[in-house]
Amino acid sequence: MDGVLLTKKVRRSHDRILANQALSRTAGAPLIPGNDVTLLKDAAENYPSWLKAIQSATKTIYFECYIIRDDEQGNAFANALISKAKEGVKVRLIYDWLGALGKTSRRYWRMLTENGIEVRCFNPPKFYEPFGWLSRDHRKVLCVDSSIGFVSGLCVGKPWVGDPEKGIDPWRDTGVEVRGPAVADIAHGFAESWATIGDRIPEEELVPRETISTAGNIPIRVVASIPNTGALYRLDQLVAAMANETLWLSDAYFMGTSSYVQALRAAAVDGVDVRLLVPGASDIGAMVPFSRAGYRPLLEAGIRIFEWNGPMMHAKTAVADSRIARVGSSNLNYASWLGNWEMDVIVEDENFGHAMFEQYLEDLQNSTEIVLNLRKRIRPTAAVSRKKIRGENRGSAGRVAAGAIRIGNTVGAAIANRRALGPAEARVMFMAGLLLAVLAILTFILPQLIAFPLAIISIWVAVVLLYKSWKLRKSQNEAIVKKETL
Repeated sequence: MDGVLLTKKVRRSHDRILANQALSRTAGAPLIPGNDVTLLKDAAENYPSWLKAIQSATKTIYFECYIIRDDEQGNAFANALISKAKEGVKVRLIYDWLGALGKTSRRYWRMLTENGIEVRCFNPPKFYEPFGWLSRDHRKVLCVDSSIGFVSGLCVGKPWVGDPEKGIDPWRDTGVEVRGPAVADIAHGFAESWATIGDRIPEEELVPRETISTAGNIPIRVVASIPNTGALYRLDQLVAAMANETLWLSDAYFMGTSSYVQALRAAAVDGVDVRLLVPGASDIGAMVPFSRAGYRPLLEAGIRIFEWNGPMMHAKTAVADSRIARVGSSNLNYASWLGNWEMDVIVEDENFGHAMFEQYLEDLQNSTEIVLNLRKRIRPTAAVSRKKIRGENRGSAGRVAAGAIRIGNTVGAAIANRRALGPAEARVMFMAGLLLAVLAILTFILPQLIAFPLAIISIWVAVVLLYKSWKLRKSQNEAIVKKETL
């Protein structure tokens, strides 16, 4: 009997080692023990914690945020950062060019730089990178003194706090506060972004992981995604395959790929309780029908889908078996998985997983479940508010690209008859068909209207390719000459 128990114990230990190895290799991020992680809900818990950490800074503040709005909330953070810069704290800030477009004035950034803050803009448009603007820095990260770090889905701005006087609720969002050795990985993730825009952060400024004292007993992974690597994409599919009982997801701009949808379907068919919580109303109005176009295969597999009843569900989270949890900036779509700079933390702790589990149940109380009726049409189980969110019509390029991919998948399936299409996809097909018909008519009536823009784009891309080819050949020749002279 003792031998059987010992064998089972050894087998469980071996399984844990294999699982850890698979997750580490898939995510490209090691499991870091000795941390303390706190779950933070909405701006009401995140913003005060961020500001408190900034006020405690004595050496460095690293702040990387897709959107920092030029409003009351943005000014509160500006004042806090300026105050620390004047005390001699090294304050470095990264914002995304597209994220700030139309939301933050040049005056705001000038105010920060004039008061001693190093500000860098990520990926503004460049003539020699025609499609470079599609890759964005979508991270939401704050790191103070390499002792405390925050990773979340929250940007800085009024939508996240709402407007009680006008009866507008805050956006629903989630973040985490991290203390312990893993903060070093958060800081190094920021440093990697910083180095793509200008000079690197001096090595002596970055604290090595092994020199940071333990703060708790929670092991986590810091997944600092960069374009075209797909680390989190692979990890999300692996977690779906590993889930035994539950896999509960929340996402702001769901556009699951075919392979990820199949991973979720396979888990649900195998008996896993798979749930997806998404916005019922979005800051990008077109995203709701695009997302709904992908509901049918999920619902048919037994996956439960819920739409948030408030202004916006912006959280990007996952919790599997109340044991493995993810919180961060990555959405479940092509843009986040493969196109953007993102940061997420993977927490492997039952107590934290249970807290995520309970928070998810609480969120479902303010959500409407989407079901298939007898005719297999997608219908909400109750009326859902569809209020337009004012002032938030500009989304990231990645969301637009994800929407275009969804249209392409639907149209391709319809033309090639690759899979059964549902009523939810009728609107997407109608819009795509109407657009193609209008383009065809315009081409017949005014061919120059189509030809001129295509010619301009072709010339632009041609010039860029020729220039980069010449520059690459020149550098290669210079290297050969230098080698011959040695």
